[in-house]
Amino acid sequence: MSKKTQDLMEENGERIAKYLSRAGICSRREAERMIDEGRVRVDGEIVTNPATFVTEANVIKVDNGKVGKKVPPRLFLFNKPVGLITTTNDPKGRPTVFEMLPRTMPRVLSVGRLDLNTEGLLLLTNDGELKRYMELPDTGWVRTYRVRVMGAIFQDRLERVRRGITIDGIRYGPMEVRLEKEQTSANTWLIVSLTEGKNREIRKVLEAVGLTVNRLIRLSYGPFKLGKLGRGEIIEIRPDMVRKNLPKDMAKKIFG
Repeated sequence: MSKKTQDLMEENGERIAKYLSRAGICSRREAERMIDEGRVRVDGEIVTNPATFVTEANVIKVDNGKVGKKVPPRLFLFNKPVGLITTTNDPKGRPTVFEMLPRTMPRVLSVGRLDLNTEGLLLLTNDGELKRYMELPDTGWVRTYRVRVMGAIFQDRLERVRRGITIDGIRYGPMEVRLEKEQTSANTWLIVSLTEGKNREIRKVLEAVGLTVNRLIRLSYGPFKLGKLGRGEIIEIRPDMVRKNLPKDMAKKIFG
């Protein structure tokens, strides 16, 4: 490739890992892994550098399957039922979120994850850059959950959750927590909010203060809410509403 051609590609194109992410093939990190494994070709040549620049004029293939042109970013809200895992392929053969989606859906990535026994709002997008932004703790977006717990509710227990807690050497940040209503049985509903989520964080933190979680429902993720979306249902958010909830520079970067 001549230097002139390379300069034109850098001016008008984008890095291959980002291109694959924007095309909805995978996240940027997964694209870098695919490149390391020699699974990505550009114009018939195996790509070894994730910073390689490409344009839509190039023929790009992953595992010998041709990658289509970039498509406009789309965002979906899905009410995830219990019993589905948030992965594209499970070695144990358990049902996945993606197997439940309508056939008319584009290829999508999940924004974060909900574990097997957690239900409620899960965001899905066909755009890796949008996914990456929405997962950043720096967005300050609050994730709110409705949590049913078993155990006596004492204010000192809730204060420990509000201050943050260290478990097995891992620090879990402060959470907002309040009673949804007064305890009338062995089970109590709490409303819990946090701005970043480690694996099974709510379950671990509440268990550490003597409360056992037996149901966990995500109600909202940043400005996007579960509302009255039925279990297993999915809706698309209008692009203008997505743009409205992004900083101007990020909206321009993602939507152009």
